[in-house]
Amino acid sequence: MGSGPSGEWHMEKRSTLKNDSFVKEYNPVSETGSLSIIVLGASGDLAKKKTFPALFHLYHQGFLNPDEVHIFGYARSKISDEDLRDKIRGYLVDERNASDKAEALSKFLKLIKYVSGPYDSEEGFKRLDEAISEHEISKRTSEGSSRRLFYLALPPSVYPPVSKMIKAWCTNKSDLGGWTRIVVEKPFGKDLESAEQLSSQIGALFDEPQIYRIDHYLGKELVQNMLVLRFANRLFLPLWNRDNIANVQIVFREDFGTEGRGGYFDEYGIIRDIIQNHLLQASVLCLVAMEKPISLKPEHIRDEKVKVLQSVIPIKDEEVVLGQYEGYRDDPTVPNDSNTPTFATTILRIDNERWEGVPFILKAGKAMSSKKADIRIQFKDVPGDIFKCQNQGRNEFVIRLQPSEAMYMKLTVKQPGLEMQTVQSELDLSYKQRYQDVSIPEAYERLILDTIKGDQQHFVRRDELKAAWEIFTPLLHRIDKGEVKSIPYKQGSRGPAEADQLLKKAGYTQTHGYIWIPPTL
Repeated sequence: MGSGPSGEWHMEKRSTLKNDSFVKEYNPVSETGSLSIIVLGASGDLAKKKTFPALFHLYHQGFLNPDEVHIFGYARSKISDEDLRDKIRGYLVDERNASDKAEALSKFLKLIKYVSGPYDSEEGFKRLDEAISEHEISKRTSEGSSRRLFYLALPPSVYPPVSKMIKAWCTNKSDLGGWTRIVVEKPFGKDLESAEQLSSQIGALFDEPQIYRIDHYLGKELVQNMLVLRFANRLFLPLWNRDNIANVQIVFREDFGTEGRGGYFDEYGIIRDIIQNHLLQASVLCLVAMEKPISLKPEHIRDEKVKVLQSVIPIKDEEVVLGQYEGYRDDPTVPNDSNTPTFATTILRIDNERWEGVPFILKAGKAMSSKKADIRIQFKDVPGDIFKCQNQGRNEFVIRLQPSEAMYMKLTVKQPGLEMQTVQSELDLSYKQRYQDVSIPEAYERLILDTIKGDQQHFVRRDELKAAWEIFTPLLHRIDKGEVKSIPYKQGSRGPAEADQLLKKAGYTQTHGYIWIPPTL
C-alpha cells in the first residue's frame, strides 16, 4: 500500500520470495569461460585419494564443463602425463561400476596434463603458467579473464614458497574479469603463533576472498544440514538453550590406531589433529551454538561462528582427560617417552546468555571400541517424573555424521503390552533408508565446487582460525611441556575410565540398555 501524488492510497502488488530467487542470492552461479584447476602435490596420497576422485565425480555429474575446464598436476616427480593418469586411474572409479563410467573416465583423463618442477623454483612455475596459458588460448579466452584454481595438496610447510611462486608467475589478472583462488589443507599451524605466521605469509600475497582453508568435515552432508535444522524448524527454536539442554557432546571415534603414521601423528596429537581441526575449527561446535545469522550470506554466517569462539572461556585442566592407547609407543617412529595423547575429552564453556552453564564436551580418540562421529544434544530431566522412568535415560537428539548418516530423537514411550511400562525408543531419519535414490556427495566434491562458485561459507576465515587457536594453545603448550599427562587405555575400549567420570561430573547421564540400530532397507 502506498500514497499517490494526489494523496490517495492505493494497493501495490509485492513480489514474493521464491526458491529460485533464494538460490540466485545465496548460491552464486559460477562464471563461464576457461577454468584451469591446478593440483599441486599431484603425485601425493591426498591428491590421488581425495582431490582427483572429487574432480572426476564433479565432471561425471556435469558440474565441470569439458569445453571450459582443464586440469593440471604439478609435483617434483619426473613423470609424463600418461604416468600421472595411470597413477590416479584406480582411485577414480569403483570396480563394481567401472564399466558404466569407462567412457567418462577416458574423457576425464584426457583433460589432465602434468608439469614437473620444484616448489620454490621460478622455472617450474613459468612452465606451469605457459601450459595454463596455452589451454586458455585454445579456449579463445582473452588474457586475464579466465579462472585459475590452485589446490595445494601439500604439507603446510611448503605453503609460503608455493604461494609466493603462484603470486609471482601464475596469477590471473582479476581486474579483467578473471580470478585466482588457492585452496589450502589443514593443519593450519600447530598453535596460535605458527597459525598466525602462516596466515600472515599467505595473507601478504592473496586477499582473504581468494583463500579457501579447506576442512572436509565442513563438507559433510549432516554438518551442512545444521543451519537448516536449527533455523528452519519451529520445533527447535524454543528448546535450543540452557533452559532445556543439559549438555552437548561432539564425538569422534576411530577403531584403529595411527597405522604407520605414528611419527607424523606424534607431532600433532589428537587435540590438534581432530578436536581443534575438525570438531572446533571446522565449526561443528559453532554450528550447534551460534545465533541465527541475519542472512545466509557467507560473511554473515562466519561472523556468528567467530562470536561463539570468542565467547569460550579458558579451558580448566580439571576438565580435561588425556589418554594414550597401549602399544602406541611400539611404533618405531614414536619416541619411547612420548606423552602425545591419542585420546582426549575436554569440556568447553560458552559464556553467553544462551549457553551459560551448559558444558560442551568434545571427545575424540583412536583405537576405540567403535568408529563413529556424532553430535549428541542431551535435554534436561522432566520435572515431576510421575512414571519414575528417569533412570532409563534422558531425551537426546543425535546427529550421526558417520557412518550411516542419520538424525534421531531418543524418546521415552510406553512399551507395547498390557502393563504400563516405559522404554526408550526413537524417531529416526536414516538417510540411506529415506533417500534411497539420492547419491550423497563426498565432502571434497561439495567443497571444491564451492571454491569454483566463490562461496566461502564452508571455509575457515582467518579470524575464526585465530579464535580457535586461542582456545587450545595454552592447553597444548602445557601438554607439550608434560604438565598434563596422558593416561594409558586398552585398545578397543571406551578410553580411560577417568573420561567417563568427567562426563558424569559435567552432568551427562548415560542411557543404559538402549542401542540405536540403523534401520535396514
